[in-house]
Amino acid sequence: MQQTKENEPRDHRSRTRGLSVSRVSLSCDDPCLLAISSSDTEMTDYTEEQINELEALESIYPDSFTVLSKDPTSFTINVTSDVGEDGETVEATLKFTYVEKYPDEAPLWEIHSQENLEDCDMEEVLTLLEMQAEENLGMVMIFTLVTAVQEKLNEIVDIMKNRREEEKRRKEEAAEEAEKVAFQGTVVTIENFLVWKAKFEVEMAELRRKKQKEEEQAGKLKLTGKQLFETDHNLDTSDIQFLEDAGNNVEVDESLFQDIEDLDLDENDPDFDLLEMGSDED
Repeated sequence: MQQTKENEPRDHRSRTRGLSVSRVSLSCDDPCLLAISSSDTEMTDYTEEQINELEALESIYPDSFTVLSKDPTSFTINVTSDVGEDGETVEATLKFTYVEKYPDEAPLWEIHSQENLEDCDMEEVLTLLEMQAEENLGMVMIFTLVTAVQEKLNEIVDIMKNRREEEKRRKEEAAEEAEKVAFQGTVVTIENFLVWKAKFEVEMAELRRKKQKEEEQAGKLKLTGKQLFETDHNLDTSDIQFLEDAGNNVEVDESLFQDIEDLDLDENDPDFDLLEMGSDED
């Protein structure tokens, strides 16, 4: 008979225990009283299991276990990964809340806080908690859930190294590709050359227009000799007019001229002609 009870489902065992205690304590066959007594006993069983688990968790995680509230019972456990090869770690603070019929029903959970976890990592942790809870219904499971998350965080640390190496490889490939593009330049085709030429001509015309405008505004527009005479015909007779206006007041600096006797002439020069020089002097 005892063997049969051990093979029954957990909730059935609880109800059976409750009914047995009710018959002894009440000595009554009233179905209503038996049902009430059985329900109370079930709640007592859930509460007792929850209290026992809390005491065990506080002993297992003395530095990371924190009770947040007692009604409903809510607490956090901080889970940290092992240290990776480069000293990195990931961390998650899990928050659990007991429901009335825990452990026959899964507790509530959430990631209360985290460090160095990406969004995809947190999604994987939450999915893992759901799978583990389904597999462990009917048994206290918080230690099992936390252990599974601990192992997952260790996996994530290893993945982080692979992520860094992959990111480094992508950056190196991008740098190499950029260097190739800079070295090769742009392949010239008829189409893009014509586009460049048209744009270049427009830019050069604009530069010339701006330069000419600046020179005109600054009074620095320079004309050639021909352009000067074409624009101002008074320059044709300017020298003659200057001499006429000066009249007899033209001054000559005689020191600029020398007597022929003072000149150092080479008489052996075949081109030397004293008569010609004398006629010039006359």
